[in-house]
Amino acid sequence: MAGKKPSQSSGKKRTSWLNYPRAGFGPIHRWLPSWRFLLAVFLLMITLGLALFITLYVVLAIPAPDAVAKASRTTVYYADGQTQMGSFASYDRQPVKIQDIATDVQHAVVASEDSTFYSNNGIDLKGIARAALNNVAGGARQGGSTLTQQYVERYYMGSTTSYVGKVREAILALKINRQQSKDQILENYLNTIYFGRGAYGIESASQKYFGISARDLNLSESALLAAVIPAPSAWDPAVNESMAQQKFARVISRMQQQGFITTEQAAGAALPKTITPIESQDFQGSHGYVLSAVRQELIRTGQFSADSLDQGGYRIVTSIDKSLQEKIVQSVADYEARYGKRPEGNYVGMVSADPKTGEVLAMYGGADYLKHQSNAVTQDIAQAGSIFKPFGLLAGLMNGKELQDSYSGRSPLSIGGATIKNDGGVSFGTLSLASALKYSVNTIYVALNHDIGPDKTRQAAVLAGIPEKTAGLDDSLTNVLGSASPHPIDMLRAYVTLANQGMKRTIHLVRSVDDNTGSRIWTGDVSGQQVFSAEIGAKVLYALQQPTTSGGTAAAARSALGRPVAGKTGTTNDYKSAWFVGFIPQMVTVVDMYQAGPNGEALSLEPFGMYRSVTSHATVDLWNVYMKAAVQDLPVQSFPSYQGRSVGGSRPNESRRRPSEPEQTPTEGSTPTPEATDATPTPTQEETQRSEQNPNNQATPTPKSSGTATPTPRPTRSGSSGTHDGDGSGAGSGTSGGKSDPGAQP
Repeated sequence: MAGKKPSQSSGKKRTSWLNYPRAGFGPIHRWLPSWRFLLAVFLLMITLGLALFITLYVVLAIPAPDAVAKASRTTVYYADGQTQMGSFASYDRQPVKIQDIATDVQHAVVASEDSTFYSNNGIDLKGIARAALNNVAGGARQGGSTLTQQYVERYYMGSTTSYVGKVREAILALKINRQQSKDQILENYLNTIYFGRGAYGIESASQKYFGISARDLNLSESALLAAVIPAPSAWDPAVNESMAQQKFARVISRMQQQGFITTEQAAGAALPKTITPIESQDFQGSHGYVLSAVRQELIRTGQFSADSLDQGGYRIVTSIDKSLQEKIVQSVADYEARYGKRPEGNYVGMVSADPKTGEVLAMYGGADYLKHQSNAVTQDIAQAGSIFKPFGLLAGLMNGKELQDSYSGRSPLSIGGATIKNDGGVSFGTLSLASALKYSVNTIYVALNHDIGPDKTRQAAVLAGIPEKTAGLDDSLTNVLGSASPHPIDMLRAYVTLANQGMKRTIHLVRSVDDNTGSRIWTGDVSGQQVFSAEIGAKVLYALQQPTTSGGTAAAARSALGRPVAGKTGTTNDYKSAWFVGFIPQMVTVVDMYQAGPNGEALSLEPFGMYRSVTSHATVDLWNVYMKAAVQDLPVQSFPSYQGRSVGGSRPNESRRRPSEPEQTPTEGSTPTPEATDATPTPTQEETQRSEQNPNNQATPTPKSSGTATPTPRPTRSGSSGTHDGDGSGAGSGTSGGKSDPGAQP
């Protein structure tokens, strides 16, 4: 029997479940997707998307906070640790804890930015869908970010607009929502966002808008700060009050709708008045020089950078005594009121330190840092003149000389192929080294320098604290007369060593630095190093008290203070600078005055007020005005005695004078009598004080072997070696851009 034939179907051939391409359709329609195909693709995309999302969730780690988000203002304090001097900031931010933020602010920000914040899991799918539909429909562009997502963007990622970035943002929001409490998220958010007026974070914003702390904000103030978040620069009421009012009303309405405030509270809320926006004036005035010096001191340590100081949120306590700082600034005004207004281009530098610790107590670097950003103490330099003679004395004592060793004070003196003069050609008799320092006799100290070798004087100066690379510091015969041009801060360091009988200190303005967690990360160095023997130091200290006794070049200093004072005056070649470094046991103070032209060139000091010529008289007078106020609360202390002698008593034994010269040494407290010549008059007290001056004392001619005998003119703002060629953070980021000399290192 023949087999049965399979039945013939009259229908279409069955295809796969997807039926794609579609059988039985035309050449075009067969490629149009069926609902099965569309469903499959949709399900596949969902599956792949979920798989990718889960993978990313597992592998994506929460990154370290963005540097900008963590940046906060560094605050600088006076020595009391409580009174603020100023701050450094690229981003003006002062982080605070959630408990120090007014509840109204918290509720206002939640109501305005994310009404589901306390209930969502970090993202809001409904919000995302709503924003997507609105954007597709062509409406005003919206974002679906929750407050947590905004926090992630600002705190961890920085600004992001790409779809990939938004996916990463959403994943991180989910993870962070599981790891951090809502209060933690809100706290970090409020400490991170920008509110306008240069304020980052709610605390800084509260200060900039209302002059109060974030804990003290009321409902209306809170609503306004929440209102400006989306566009702070445009919606600030100081910029657009109408828009600020509109956005303020929106926040109040949303707070009522969400139950944060009552109807009565909403009705009573009104747009608050804000304070006038002001730019930071932290560096304005004289204390701007102190802030800049603090900044540079920390940068030089290598532990801090300009960026870290501007963004690290450090707490810096300085050694600056607020009362002394006010007195040193006021003293300049009081001095001018008494002695005459200084002319244009006349600059003054003053600085005081505690010799027992090396801490700077007060500094006057100029009148206003924002107008002139070169610090007269740490950046500018000036010829030293006769304040350099104590280093020659120190070198002599370290190389076998004694205070009672005597030399002829004749002028002129031909020595080493050079001719040296005292100021005005005044001649003195035979004087001990101590008495020669009292009257600042040039010829005697050049003779001493010739005996011991000028290199020994240079070495002694460096040993005490003068930097080796100081402009003009060389081995020339006349280096003892102050041809070098140091910074006043350098001279302060060296004289602190002399005041300490050889104990060298690190001159510094910073006592301590704490990081933003309160941990101590830096402490100023108050230790010391004995660089020459205390016995030699006692002799130098004794000699330095002589200029302040009657008839000495700085007798007016002891007279003004009515207590023991030591120090040395200095007036330089062509009156281009004048100095006085004077000290009591508790404080060393350096004062210098110099003249600069419009291009920074060194000029002779222009007479002013009561001064027919500006010499160290002027710096002693200024020192007196300041120190009379500075020592009011300090007990009177005496310097250590030297071999049983006290200043004002008998002078050191001068029996070792040269036998070929008659004894014409004046008794202590008298004016020395010049050698009896018809051409040489008896010096007046003014001539005695000016006998230290360099104009007429330089070698003529100068021997080539000993280098130039004419002090190098004081450079001011050139970029050559030894000048203050500067680096910015004096300024640096966050300041107004001052300059500092690499050699000026307290």
